[in-house]
Amino acid sequence: MLKGLRLIITTTTVFCLFCGSVTLAAKKKPKQPDKFPPNPLEITAPDPLLPRSPGKQPLTESEKQQLSAALDQLDTEAAAKLQAGDRVGAFETWNRELRLRRYLGTLPEITALSRVGAIAYSKNNRQQVLYITERLQKIQKPIQSQAQPDLEILQALGLAYQQVRSPELALTAYEQILTVVRQRKDTTKEVETLNIMGELHLSWFDYPKAAVTYEELLALATTRRDGNSQIIYLQKLVYVYTQAKEYQKSIKFRNQLVEIYRQNNNLDLIPTLKLAIASDYESLAKKNPNLIQEAFKNYQESYTTAWKLQQYARAGEALRKLIALYRASEQIEDALQTSQILLQTERLAVNFYGLMNAYDQIGQIHVERKEYSQALNAFQKGLEFAQQLKHDENYFNQQIQKISEQMSQ
Repeated sequence: MLKGLRLIITTTTVFCLFCGSVTLAAKKKPKQPDKFPPNPLEITAPDPLLPRSPGKQPLTESEKQQLSAALDQLDTEAAAKLQAGDRVGAFETWNRELRLRRYLGTLPEITALSRVGAIAYSKNNRQQVLYITERLQKIQKPIQSQAQPDLEILQALGLAYQQVRSPELALTAYEQILTVVRQRKDTTKEVETLNIMGELHLSWFDYPKAAVTYEELLALATTRRDGNSQIIYLQKLVYVYTQAKEYQKSIKFRNQLVEIYRQNNNLDLIPTLKLAIASDYESLAKKNPNLIQEAFKNYQESYTTAWKLQQYARAGEALRKLIALYRASEQIEDALQTSQILLQTERLAVNFYGLMNAYDQIGQIHVERKEYSQALNAFQKGLEFAQQLKHDENYFNQQIQKISEQMSQ
Protein backbone atom coordinates (compact mmCIF):
# COMPACT_ATOMS: atom_id res chain seq x y z
CA MET A 1 0.00 0.00 0.00
CA LEU A 2 2.80 2.39 0.94
CA LYS A 3 4.73 1.39 -2.17
CA GLY A 4 1.73 2.08 -4.39
CA LEU A 5 1.15 5.43 -2.72
CA ARG A 6 4.78 6.41 -3.39
CA LEU A 7 4.36 5.48 -7.04
CA ILE A 8 1.25 7.65 -7.38
CA ILE A 9 2.98 10.62 -5.71
CA THR A 10 6.07 10.25 -7.90
CA THR A 11 4.02 10.00 -11.11
CA THR A 12 1.93 13.00 -10.13
CA THR A 13 5.06 15.01 -9.31
CA VAL A 14 6.68 14.18 -12.69
CA PHE A 15 3.47 15.04 -14.52
CA CYS A 16 3.20 18.38 -12.72
CA LEU A 17 6.84 19.19 -13.39
CA PHE A 18 6.37 18.29 -17.07
CA CYS A 19 3.27 20.46 -17.42
CA GLY A 20 5.00 23.31 -15.62
CA SER A 21 8.01 23.08 -17.88
CA VAL A 22 5.78 23.10 -20.98
CA THR A 23 3.93 26.16 -19.67
CA LEU A 24 7.19 27.89 -18.84
CA ALA A 25 8.61 27.03 -22.23
CA ALA A 26 5.49 28.42 -23.84
CA LYS A 27 5.83 31.63 -21.86
CA LYS A 28 9.53 31.94 -22.65
CA LYS A 29 9.24 31.03 -26.34
CA PRO A 30 11.70 33.35 -28.10
CA LYS A 31 10.28 35.96 -30.41
CA GLN A 32 10.98 35.19 -34.06
CA PRO A 33 13.26 37.86 -35.55
CA ASP A 34 11.94 39.90 -38.46
CA LYS A 35 12.81 38.24 -41.72
CA PHE A 36 13.48 41.60 -43.33
CA PRO A 37 14.96 44.27 -41.02
CA PRO A 38 13.41 47.72 -41.44
CA ASN A 39 15.13 50.10 -43.81
CA PRO A 40 17.16 52.43 -41.55
CA LEU A 41 16.59 55.25 -44.04
CA GLU A 42 12.86 55.18 -43.28
CA ILE A 43 13.23 55.66 -39.51
CA THR A 44 11.60 58.94 -38.44
CA ALA A 45 12.60 59.02 -34.75
CA PRO A 46 13.54 62.46 -33.33
CA ASP A 47 17.18 63.41 -33.81
CA PRO A 48 19.21 65.89 -31.72
CA LEU A 49 20.30 67.67 -34.91
CA LEU A 50 16.70 68.65 -35.66
CA PRO A 51 15.58 71.81 -33.83
CA ARG A 52 12.01 70.46 -33.78
CA SER A 53 9.74 68.09 -35.65
CA PRO A 54 9.76 69.33 -39.28
CA GLY A 55 6.37 67.67 -39.78
CA LYS A 56 4.74 70.30 -37.57
CA GLN A 57 6.64 73.31 -38.87
CA PRO A 58 9.09 73.36 -41.80
CA LEU A 59 12.66 74.38 -41.13
CA THR A 60 13.64 77.95 -41.86
CA GLU A 61 16.42 78.71 -44.34
CA SER A 62 18.76 79.50 -41.44
CA GLU A 63 17.94 76.17 -39.77
CA LYS A 64 18.46 74.33 -43.06
CA GLN A 65 21.91 75.90 -43.42
CA GLN A 66 22.85 74.82 -39.90
CA LEU A 67 21.52 71.30 -40.52
CA SER A 68 23.37 71.09 -43.86
CA ALA A 69 26.67 71.98 -42.17
CA ALA A 70 26.04 69.37 -39.46
CA LEU A 71 25.25 66.71 -42.07
CA ASP A 72 28.42 67.54 -43.98
CA GLN A 73 30.27 66.91 -40.73
CA LEU A 74 28.52 63.52 -40.37
CA ASP A 75 29.66 62.64 -43.89
CA THR A 76 33.25 63.51 -42.92
CA GLU A 77 32.98 61.41 -39.74
CA ALA A 78 31.59 58.43 -41.66
CA ALA A 79 34.40 58.61 -44.22
CA ALA A 80 36.97 58.70 -41.37
CA LYS A 81 35.39 55.63 -39.76
CA LEU A 82 35.48 53.76 -43.05
CA GLN A 83 39.11 54.73 -43.51
CA ALA A 84 39.85 53.38 -40.02
CA GLY A 85 38.21 50.05 -40.86
CA ASP A 86 34.92 50.59 -39.00
CA ARG A 87 32.54 49.72 -41.84
CA VAL A 88 29.51 49.20 -39.59
CA GLY A 89 30.00 52.49 -37.77
CA ALA A 90 30.63 54.32 -41.04
CA PHE A 91 27.38 53.26 -42.66
CA GLU A 92 25.41 53.81 -39.46
CA THR A 93 26.66 57.41 -39.50
CA TRP A 94 25.89 57.78 -43.19
CA ASN A 95 22.40 56.39 -42.65
CA ARG A 96 21.80 59.01 -39.98
CA GLU A 97 22.97 61.68 -42.42
CA LEU A 98 20.73 60.32 -45.17
CA ARG A 99 17.68 60.19 -42.90
CA LEU A 100 18.10 63.87 -42.12
CA ARG A 101 18.95 65.01 -45.68
CA ARG A 102 15.31 64.70 -46.68
CA TYR A 103 14.52 67.74 -44.54
CA LEU A 104 16.71 69.82 -46.85
CA GLY A 105 14.69 68.89 -49.94
CA THR A 106 14.30 66.10 -52.48
CA LEU A 107 17.29 67.01 -54.63
CA PRO A 108 19.81 67.22 -51.75
CA GLU A 109 18.56 63.86 -50.46
CA ILE A 110 18.90 62.15 -53.85
CA THR A 111 22.37 63.63 -54.30
CA ALA A 112 23.43 62.26 -50.90
CA LEU A 113 21.86 58.86 -51.63
CA SER A 114 23.80 58.76 -54.90
CA ARG A 115 27.08 59.58 -53.16
CA VAL A 116 26.70 56.99 -50.39
CA GLY A 117 25.27 54.45 -52.84
CA ALA A 118 28.45 54.64 -54.92
CA ILE A 119 30.54 54.01 -51.79
CA ALA A 120 28.32 51.12 -50.69
CA TYR A 121 28.59 49.48 -54.11
CA SER A 122 32.37 49.90 -54.21
CA LYS A 123 32.61 48.24 -50.77
CA ASN A 124 30.28 45.41 -51.85
CA ASN A 125 27.78 46.35 -49.12
CA ARG A 126 24.74 44.78 -50.77
CA GLN A 127 22.35 45.45 -47.90
CA GLN A 128 23.19 49.16 -47.90
CA VAL A 129 22.79 49.28 -51.68
CA LEU A 130 19.34 47.71 -51.24
CA TYR A 131 18.35 50.27 -48.58
CA ILE A 132 19.36 53.14 -50.85
CA THR A 133 17.67 51.64 -53.91
CA GLU A 134 14.42 51.18 -51.96
CA ARG A 135 14.56 54.78 -50.76
CA LEU A 136 15.16 56.05 -54.30
CA GLN A 137 12.16 54.08 -55.55
CA LYS A 138 9.97 55.55 -52.80
CA ILE A 139 11.05 59.07 -53.82
CA GLN A 140 10.44 58.29 -57.50
CA LYS A 141 6.95 56.79 -57.13
CA PRO A 142 4.94 60.05 -56.83
CA ILE A 143 7.10 61.73 -59.49
CA GLN A 144 6.15 59.12 -62.10
CA SER A 145 2.54 60.30 -62.06
CA GLN A 146 3.38 63.99 -62.43
CA ALA A 147 2.49 65.62 -65.75
CA GLN A 148 5.36 68.12 -65.51
CA PRO A 149 8.03 66.52 -63.32
CA ASP A 150 11.19 68.35 -62.27
CA LEU A 151 13.81 67.32 -64.84
CA GLU A 152 16.68 68.03 -62.46
CA ILE A 153 15.23 65.62 -59.91
CA LEU A 154 14.65 62.96 -62.58
CA GLN A 155 18.23 63.33 -63.82
CA ALA A 156 19.49 63.03 -60.24
CA LEU A 157 17.42 59.86 -59.81
CA GLY A 158 18.79 58.41 -63.04
CA LEU A 159 22.36 59.10 -61.94
CA ALA A 160 21.73 57.71 -58.44
CA TYR A 161 20.37 54.45 -59.89
CA GLN A 162 23.49 54.20 -62.01
CA GLN A 163 25.67 54.63 -58.92
CA VAL A 164 24.01 51.60 -57.29
CA ARG A 165 24.21 49.73 -60.62
CA SER A 166 20.48 49.50 -61.30
CA PRO A 167 20.36 50.34 -65.02
CA GLU A 168 16.81 49.05 -65.41
CA LEU A 169 15.53 51.47 -62.75
CA ALA A 170 17.67 54.28 -64.16
CA LEU A 171 15.98 53.77 -67.52
CA THR A 172 12.55 54.39 -65.98
CA ALA A 173 13.75 57.86 -64.98
CA TYR A 174 15.35 58.59 -68.37
CA GLU A 175 12.27 57.39 -70.26
CA GLN A 176 10.20 59.94 -68.35
CA ILE A 177 12.80 62.61 -69.09
CA LEU A 178 12.69 61.68 -72.79
CA THR A 179 8.91 62.09 -72.88
CA VAL A 180 9.11 65.55 -71.30
CA VAL A 181 11.95 66.90 -73.50
CA ARG A 182 10.20 65.64 -76.63
CA GLN A 183 7.03 67.45 -75.56
CA ARG A 184 9.13 70.57 -75.16
CA LYS A 185 10.86 69.90 -78.52
CA ASP A 186 14.22 70.24 -76.82
CA THR A 187 16.39 68.37 -79.35
CA THR A 188 19.61 68.95 -77.42
CA LYS A 189 18.19 67.33 -74.27
CA GLU A 190 16.61 64.58 -76.38
CA VAL A 191 20.00 63.64 -77.88
CA GLU A 192 21.67 63.82 -74.47
CA THR A 193 19.02 61.56 -72.91
CA LEU A 194 19.06 59.04 -75.76
CA ASN A 195 22.85 58.77 -75.48
CA ILE A 196 22.58 57.93 -71.78
CA MET A 197 19.82 55.41 -72.50
CA GLY A 198 21.88 53.78 -75.23
CA GLU A 199 24.79 53.25 -72.86
CA LEU A 200 22.45 51.87 -70.20
CA HIS A 201 20.95 49.39 -72.66
CA LEU A 202 24.47 48.28 -73.58
CA SER A 203 25.42 47.87 -69.91
CA TRP A 204 22.34 45.67 -69.54
CA PHE A 205 23.32 43.76 -72.74
CA ASP A 206 19.93 44.65 -74.16
CA TYR A 207 21.07 44.87 -77.77
CA PRO A 208 17.60 45.15 -79.39
CA LYS A 209 16.72 48.25 -77.33
CA ALA A 210 20.21 49.67 -77.77
CA ALA A 211 19.79 49.29 -81.54
CA VAL A 212 16.45 51.15 -81.49
CA THR A 213 18.01 53.96 -79.44
CA TYR A 214 21.06 54.40 -81.68
CA GLU A 215 18.94 54.27 -84.83
CA GLU A 216 16.88 57.15 -83.38
CA LEU A 217 20.10 59.04 -82.65
CA LEU A 218 21.38 58.34 -86.17
CA ALA A 219 18.15 59.72 -87.65
CA LEU A 220 18.48 62.89 -85.57
CA ALA A 221 22.13 63.31 -86.58
CA THR A 222 21.25 62.80 -90.24
CA THR A 223 18.50 65.45 -90.02
CA ARG A 224 20.98 67.89 -88.47
CA ARG A 225 23.64 66.89 -91.03
CA ASP A 226 26.00 66.23 -88.14
CA GLY A 227 28.61 64.06 -89.87
CA ASN A 228 30.73 63.37 -86.79
CA SER A 229 27.72 62.17 -84.80
CA GLN A 230 26.57 60.05 -87.74
CA ILE A 231 29.89 58.22 -87.68
CA ILE A 232 29.69 57.66 -83.91
CA TYR A 233 26.16 56.24 -84.09
CA LEU A 234 26.95 54.08 -87.12
CA GLN A 235 29.90 52.62 -85.19
CA LYS A 236 27.61 51.97 -82.21
CA LEU A 237 25.07 50.23 -84.46
CA VAL A 238 27.78 48.10 -86.05
CA TYR A 239 28.91 47.04 -82.57
CA VAL A 240 25.36 46.32 -81.38
CA TYR A 241 24.36 44.25 -84.41
CA THR A 242 27.68 42.38 -84.39
CA GLN A 243 27.16 41.45 -80.74
CA ALA A 244 23.60 40.40 -81.56
CA LYS A 245 24.97 38.39 -84.54
CA GLU A 246 22.63 40.21 -86.91
CA TYR A 247 25.23 40.28 -89.66
CA GLN A 248 22.98 41.60 -92.42
CA LYS A 249 22.31 44.76 -90.40
CA SER A 250 25.94 45.17 -89.35
CA ILE A 251 26.88 44.98 -93.07
CA LYS A 252 24.29 47.68 -93.84
CA PHE A 253 25.75 50.14 -91.34
CA ARG A 254 29.37 49.30 -92.20
CA ASN A 255 28.61 50.07 -95.83
CA GLN A 256 27.16 53.42 -94.75
CA LEU A 257 30.41 54.14 -92.93
CA VAL A 258 32.38 53.24 -96.06
CA GLU A 259 30.34 55.75 -98.09
CA ILE A 260 30.85 58.52 -95.55
CA TYR A 261 34.61 57.88 -95.45
CA ARG A 262 34.76 57.99 -99.25
CA GLN A 263 32.78 61.23 -99.39
CA ASN A 264 35.13 62.75 -96.80
CA ASN A 265 38.17 61.32 -98.62
CA ASN A 266 39.05 59.49 -95.40
CA LEU A 267 40.12 56.25 -97.08
CA ASP A 268 42.47 54.90 -94.40
CA LEU A 269 39.65 53.19 -92.46
CA ILE A 270 38.03 51.53 -95.48
CA PRO A 271 40.29 48.41 -95.70
CA THR A 272 39.43 47.43 -92.10
CA LEU A 273 35.72 47.96 -92.73
CA LYS A 274 35.85 45.88 -95.90
CA LEU A 275 37.57 43.08 -93.97
CA ALA A 276 34.76 43.11 -91.40
CA ILE A 277 32.07 43.18 -94.10
CA ALA A 278 33.66 40.18 -95.80
CA SER A 279 33.79 38.33 -92.47
CA ASP A 280 30.08 39.07 -91.91
CA TYR A 281 29.27 37.67 -95.36
CA GLU A 282 31.26 34.54 -94.52
CA SER A 283 29.07 34.08 -91.44
CA LEU A 284 25.90 34.58 -93.49
CA ALA A 285 27.15 32.18 -96.20
CA LYS A 286 26.94 29.29 -93.72
CA LYS A 287 23.17 29.43 -94.19
CA ASN A 288 23.12 31.02 -97.65
CA PRO A 289 26.11 29.77 -99.73
CA ASN A 290 25.30 32.26 -102.52
CA LEU A 291 26.65 35.06 -100.31
CA ILE A 292 30.18 33.64 -100.38
CA GLN A 293 30.86 35.66 -103.52
CA GLU A 294 30.22 38.84 -101.53
CA ALA A 295 32.85 37.69 -99.06
CA PHE A 296 35.36 37.20 -101.90
CA LYS A 297 34.50 40.61 -103.35
CA ASN A 298 34.97 42.48 -100.07
CA TYR A 299 38.25 40.73 -99.19
CA GLN A 300 39.54 41.68 -102.63
CA GLU A 301 38.40 45.30 -102.18
CA SER A 302 40.05 45.41 -98.78
CA TYR A 303 43.33 44.19 -100.29
CA THR A 304 43.33 46.52 -103.30
CA THR A 305 42.41 49.60 -101.22
CA ALA A 306 45.04 48.80 -98.60
CA TRP A 307 47.65 48.25 -101.33
CA LYS A 308 46.92 51.64 -102.90
CA LEU A 309 47.20 53.25 -99.47
CA GLN A 310 50.47 51.36 -98.87
CA GLN A 311 48.90 49.66 -95.85
CA TYR A 312 50.82 46.49 -96.55
CA ALA A 313 50.15 44.87 -93.18
CA ARG A 314 46.40 45.33 -93.69
CA ALA A 315 46.70 44.14 -97.30
CA GLY A 316 48.45 41.02 -96.05
CA GLU A 317 45.64 40.35 -93.60
CA ALA A 318 43.06 40.57 -96.37
CA LEU A 319 45.10 38.26 -98.61
CA ARG A 320 45.43 35.65 -95.85
CA LYS A 321 41.66 35.67 -95.37
CA LEU A 322 41.20 35.43 -99.12
CA ILE A 323 43.57 32.47 -99.42
CA ALA A 324 41.79 30.64 -96.58
CA LEU A 325 38.47 31.22 -98.35
CA TYR A 326 39.85 29.97 -101.68
CA ARG A 327 41.15 26.81 -99.98
CA ALA A 328 37.83 26.24 -98.19
CA SER A 329 36.08 26.61 -101.56
CA GLU A 330 38.62 24.21 -103.16
CA GLN A 331 39.84 26.92 -105.54
CA ILE A 332 43.44 25.80 -105.12
CA GLU A 333 44.91 27.51 -108.18
CA ASP A 334 43.50 30.86 -107.05
CA ALA A 335 44.87 30.19 -103.56
CA LEU A 336 48.37 29.62 -105.00
CA GLN A 337 48.28 32.74 -107.17
CA THR A 338 47.07 34.84 -104.24
CA SER A 339 49.83 33.35 -102.07
CA GLN A 340 52.43 34.73 -104.48
CA ILE A 341 50.87 38.18 -104.12
CA LEU A 342 50.95 37.68 -100.34
CA LEU A 343 54.71 37.03 -100.47
CA GLN A 344 55.24 40.30 -102.29
CA THR A 345 53.02 42.13 -99.80
CA GLU A 346 54.80 40.69 -96.75
CA ARG A 347 58.16 41.70 -98.22
CA LEU A 348 56.94 45.27 -98.61
CA ALA A 349 55.64 45.16 -95.03
CA VAL A 350 59.04 43.74 -93.94
CA ASN A 351 57.06 41.07 -92.08
CA PHE A 352 59.40 38.08 -91.67
CA TYR A 353 56.87 36.21 -89.57
CA GLY A 354 54.27 36.74 -92.30
CA LEU A 355 56.72 35.53 -94.95
CA MET A 356 57.48 32.40 -92.93
CA ASN A 357 53.76 31.59 -92.64
CA ALA A 358 53.13 32.38 -96.30
CA TYR A 359 55.81 29.88 -97.40
CA ASP A 360 54.33 27.34 -94.98
CA GLN A 361 50.90 27.81 -96.55
CA ILE A 362 52.31 27.49 -100.09
CA GLY A 363 54.12 24.33 -99.05
CA GLN A 364 50.91 22.82 -97.64
CA ILE A 365 48.99 23.57 -100.85
CA HIS A 366 51.69 21.89 -102.99
CA VAL A 367 51.66 18.86 -100.68
CA GLU A 368 47.88 18.56 -101.17
CA ARG A 369 48.51 18.59 -104.91
CA LYS A 370 51.40 16.10 -104.51
CA GLU A 371 53.76 18.65 -106.02
CA TYR A 372 56.58 17.64 -103.72
CA SER A 373 59.42 19.51 -105.43
CA GLN A 374 57.58 22.84 -105.16
CA ALA A 375 56.50 22.00 -101.61
CA LEU A 376 60.12 21.23 -100.62
CA ASN A 377 61.27 24.54 -102.07
CA ALA A 378 58.56 26.45 -100.15
CA PHE A 379 59.36 24.78 -96.81
CA GLN A 380 63.10 25.39 -97.26
CA LYS A 381 62.45 29.09 -97.78
CA GLY A 382 60.13 29.06 -94.80
CA LEU A 383 62.93 27.47 -92.74
CA GLU A 384 65.26 30.35 -93.61
CA PHE A 385 62.87 32.83 -92.00
CA ALA A 386 62.20 30.48 -89.09
CA GLN A 387 65.93 30.38 -88.39
CA GLN A 388 66.15 34.17 -88.46
CA LEU A 389 63.20 34.41 -86.09
CA LYS A 390 64.33 31.40 -84.01
CA HIS A 391 60.76 30.17 -84.21
CA ASP A 392 59.19 26.93 -85.52
CA GLU A 393 62.54 25.61 -86.83
CA ASN A 394 61.67 22.04 -85.77
CA TYR A 395 58.35 22.24 -87.60
CA PHE A 396 59.94 23.19 -90.93
CA ASN A 397 62.71 20.61 -90.54
CA GLN A 398 60.04 17.94 -89.96
CA GLN A 399 58.12 19.02 -93.06
CA ILE A 400 61.31 18.95 -95.16
CA GLN A 401 62.18 15.48 -93.85
CA LYS A 402 58.68 14.10 -94.60
CA ILE A 403 58.74 15.43 -98.16
CA SER A 404 62.29 14.21 -98.76
CA GLU A 405 61.25 10.69 -97.66
CA GLN A 406 58.17 10.91 -99.87
CA MET A 407 60.29 11.92 -102.89
CA SER A 408 62.79 9.11 -102.32
CA GLN A 409 60.12 6.41 -102.41
